[in-house]
Amino acid sequence: MIDAPGLLVAAKELDAADSLAGYRDRFLPAEGVRAYLDGNSLGRPLRATAENLQDFVAGQWGGRLIRGWDEEWLDLPGRIGDELGEVALGAAAGQCIVADSTTVLLYKLARAAVAARPGRSEILLDADNFPTDRYVLEGVARECGLTLRWVAADYAGGVTAEAVADAVGPQTALAVFSHVAYRSGYLADAAAINTVVHDAGGLVLWDLCHSAGAVPAQLDAEGTDYAVGCSYKYLNGGPGAPAWAYVAARHQADFSQPIQGWLGSRNPFGMEQGYVPAEGIRRLVSGTPPILGMLAMRDMIALIREAGMDAVRTKSQALTDYAVTAVDALLAPHGVVLASPRDPDRRGSHITIDHPKFQAATAALWERGIIPDYRNPDGIRLGLSPLSTSFVETFTGIEAILGEL
Repeated sequence: MIDAPGLLVAAKELDAADSLAGYRDRFLPAEGVRAYLDGNSLGRPLRATAENLQDFVAGQWGGRLIRGWDEEWLDLPGRIGDELGEVALGAAAGQCIVADSTTVLLYKLARAAVAARPGRSEILLDADNFPTDRYVLEGVARECGLTLRWVAADYAGGVTAEAVADAVGPQTALAVFSHVAYRSGYLADAAAINTVVHDAGGLVLWDLCHSAGAVPAQLDAEGTDYAVGCSYKYLNGGPGAPAWAYVAARHQADFSQPIQGWLGSRNPFGMEQGYVPAEGIRRLVSGTPPILGMLAMRDMIALIREAGMDAVRTKSQALTDYAVTAVDALLAPHGVVLASPRDPDRRGSHITIDHPKFQAATAALWERGIIPDYRNPDGIRLGLSPLSTSFVETFTGIEAILGEL
């Protein structure tokens, strides 16, 4: 088995051959950080974003003041949504929009979906989905008098079409799953799961928080009904950056907005009595668009467009392949277990490794400038953001973990 010196040589060779290596210089460096392996929680800021935000404050906000709303700002949520849909989501124009937080958008989409399937009494959800998804759907089920039906998911894997087929039925109104599982990194077969749920007459809502920007999606081609995702992970929108939502064109005319705000109405500045929803995707909006929060997201979408989403995915798979090899060689002999799929086609851009010492180890690693993150019960996640993470950086992080065992 390859040893640490051999792994370092391999990492240097992979970096030298990496066609995307130059993009790492587009990101701001972090003082004292030797390996940043948490891009699946918070992406690093782009140098361009630091400049563009300063220019926006001084120029557009400071210079145009309230005139900016009429000149551009009100159109940005749909415009950036279309850019994201084209570059990373496989979504035609008019189906994506930037708004709110992931939590709020999950609620809006779930309520609209169950309203579109009256008479059905169940929502499908997997027990290992991200807490926000589970908590929001618990609330929706309670409000609407529905029952949650839990789908079994493998600890080191995720939801499969076979498991969904065992749980779906004539009472299924909505199924809610993550495209990439937040813990294991398992990449679901969205097309197959969509087919299973649709054959039963239900709708599907996908959470793309851990895939958008790192794993290509094909929302239109796969027949997706609804999707939602954050923008502060692989889309590098920054802390608290707004989320985005997708509503397939076929569902927009009867989309029942549960949080009726003025900017989602037919004629916002008409100040009409009584809510009439806007045509198209804009009806998903409720309040004032978070303009500052979406500017960084736009910079990263432009960078992904330049690099190419397919190339980003190829680099992502190469990084996780290398990480698995290094974990097997350096950490497995010390009892570390890979809690992610070994098949690169079934992985997102992070892997999880388990060991009883990892909770304490994570804090010690942070002190040394090695930044992964920890997830219960005893897992370290290695989030490998394709455009900002190198192979040597990945080696450095994994070797440092060895020092904590």
